[in-house]
Amino acid sequence: MIRIHNTLTQQKEEFKPIEPGKVRMYVCGMTVYDYCHLGHARVLVAFDVITRYLRHRGYDVHYVRNITDIDDKILRRADENGEVYTDLTERMIAAMHEDEARLGVLSPTEEPRATAYIDEIIAMIHKLVASGHAYAADNGDVYFAVESYEDYGKLSKKKLEDLVAGARVDVQEAKRSPADFALWKAAKTGEVSWESPWGNGRPGWHIECSAMSNCCLGETFDIHGGGPDLLFPHHENEIAQSECANGQTFVNTWMHAGAIRVNKEKMSKSLGNFFTIREILEKYPPEIVRYFLVSSHYRSQVDYSEESLAEAGRTLTKLYHSLRGIIPAKDVAATEYDKRFEEVMDDDFNTAGAIAVLHAVANEINQHRREGKEEEARQAAAVLVRLGGVLGLLQQDPEAFFQADAGGELTAEDIEAMIQARAEARKAKNFAEGDRIRDELAEKGIILDDSREGTTWRRG
Repeated sequence: MIRIHNTLTQQKEEFKPIEPGKVRMYVCGMTVYDYCHLGHARVLVAFDVITRYLRHRGYDVHYVRNITDIDDKILRRADENGEVYTDLTERMIAAMHEDEARLGVLSPTEEPRATAYIDEIIAMIHKLVASGHAYAADNGDVYFAVESYEDYGKLSKKKLEDLVAGARVDVQEAKRSPADFALWKAAKTGEVSWESPWGNGRPGWHIECSAMSNCCLGETFDIHGGGPDLLFPHHENEIAQSECANGQTFVNTWMHAGAIRVNKEKMSKSLGNFFTIREILEKYPPEIVRYFLVSSHYRSQVDYSEESLAEAGRTLTKLYHSLRGIIPAKDVAATEYDKRFEEVMDDDFNTAGAIAVLHAVANEINQHRREGKEEEARQAAAVLVRLGGVLGLLQQDPEAFFQADAGGELTAEDIEAMIQARAEARKAKNFAEGDRIRDELAEKGIILDDSREGTTWRRG
């Protein structure tokens, strides 16, 4: 039995999909005006693991993750760059796909783009206007009337009267209430736009997700997820407009990933502690970054620092060390470790507990090797690779992992040449030169392992 913490009820609940054996899940994706940052990586990896585990447990998962490809930020950035907005979005989408692939994130089942659903968005807005839940303002905008939905605030636990009292409204806005939000925005002169019953314009951000999820998954679906910053107002507004348009419960289970902090401070460009995924991957191998993100529970706050990444590298290295030089056995039956792994993952996808199980398996492999039990070691290695794969880890050849180049000073070819020079020096009994080469490599983070079969190396 899988139990999931539901943000809506603020408690863990037994997961019961609407259709037995099938899961319909929607996760808010990127607004593609810039490169993906560490917070995006947190959400991408978290819901990738959730998808992988649900499939591991036998569910047919239909995973939809949208792309917002029309937005104020996109238009401003394109204008700043002096380019057509579609050129910007296509470039950023390609970069996003590169980043997620390097992090081992599987592609979603569907990846709808907002601009491909303009007709569906307009149709939903029309339903809301016709039913009195939305209104066309004098300035050409269309707003959702928040006070028309009595359950507004049920996800964020915010009270409408407090929101109205604390709102700041520009005198130019044509809202009836400060809490109302835009469903359709009238186009400014020269701005990209689409025709609508209310004049040329483009959709508001919130309505995009309601229309796309409705088209891809239906009026009611199992899971809706996203980052912590989306809970309010984005997800709150999605609920309001979707339930008013359809007259149905929008989503059964709401899930939100935890925030990212950098050296115990909120990540922000103003503080100078803002990192894109590709900046981080210039310094650290992708699997180490993924391990760092997976080793914490998806709802917990994660503190990014140089030391935390270094520690992730050290602990992932221990797992790969246990697999080094072993060919995992094939078709190994489920073990007690599989049971323990599923027990912790069934408890709201507790990846920290699952990582602990992986290390227990690695310890058993090492014990078998010390005792000369090679077949038992091969069987345990198969279990480790199998369970690691559910988290998107330990799928590389160990030697490839140890020799991965994450922008280091020395290339693999440089290192191999130095190892060969060291071997020749030792053969000539010039041990001082051999030691000098080993020390030079160590200073640059390259660790040598000598054995009867020869010398192997890894990045420390």
